[in-house]
Amino acid sequence: MSNPSLRPSVMMPLSREDAERRAAQLGVVADPTRLRLMSLVLTHPAGEASVGQLAAEFTQSPTAISQQLRLLCEADLLTRERRQSSNYYRPTHHAVEQLATLLGVETPEQGPARESTVDLSAAVVDRQLERISDQLATRFTGVFSPATVRRYVGESYTMLADRSRVRRFLPSLTASFAAERLAALAKAQGKARGSVPEVLFVCVRNAGRSQMAAGFLNQLAGDRVLVRSAGSLPVALVDANVVTAMDEVGVHLGGAYPKPLSDEIVRAADVVVTMGCGDACPVYPGKRYLDWPVEDPENRPLPVVRRIRDEIDQQVRDLAAELLTPA
Repeated sequence: MSNPSLRPSVMMPLSREDAERRAAQLGVVADPTRLRLMSLVLTHPAGEASVGQLAAEFTQSPTAISQQLRLLCEADLLTRERRQSSNYYRPTHHAVEQLATLLGVETPEQGPARESTVDLSAAVVDRQLERISDQLATRFTGVFSPATVRRYVGESYTMLADRSRVRRFLPSLTASFAAERLAALAKAQGKARGSVPEVLFVCVRNAGRSQMAAGFLNQLAGDRVLVRSAGSLPVALVDANVVTAMDEVGVHLGGAYPKPLSDEIVRAADVVVTMGCGDACPVYPGKRYLDWPVEDPENRPLPVVRRIRDEIDQQVRDLAAELLTPA
């Protein structure tokens, strides 16, 4: 049997909606400052950069650079995360797919295989994971030992690397995923008390249904509910039509990425909602399990994805009403 991954891909024309979205993105990066900002973030060894690191490359003030970064975020090309006293920016998965080759510059020492060479170097990976472990060990001081943190960071890297297409951004994704797992483990073991209910949405690939549901509940509940999503067999990227359909109703999924289902994430949840993968989810006492028979939107035409989106939206609204209504 031939390997599907070796078959040539088929180019398809853009839909009207995709053409409009990409034209808007190209309009944003047509500015030289924003174009260079995208290049700096896309080629940064850590897969992300702080506003201070980026501003140091320009003569403009940090405030002016922050304004340019805000426009890139609004165009779904960058995502922003506030950590300690600074904002960190990383490219969205779709920016990586569409712009990484265009905005990278090859050097004589590092040609087309530069990304693979860097990411496959055991020494470089070890240094990256050690730095992530040190940061998270500080964050979870008094909760977990450095050895436990290091183990979870290593496991998280392996879980993501097994299915990643773009390995350059594995360090920042590993840091985010490991932190999420450790926080869930702390709650599951009674080392941290959750002040709000936690909801976990699970589907097979974490590229469509569970991402949609998590996006809707985050929008509806804000910080009144802690929302997570995962997949029993996660893929590399969130489905492009899912991102487009959600953007149409004001829910941004640009920074979302498929994550593997892990035991501690399930144990930390108060409500577990499965969609097409109920048998893959472990069952623990004291939790509420729901199964929503929702069609899989992955690789479906945009009109079909919109219909599925609206169905999930209504299901989430009903769930949010239950969770947020005072007893």
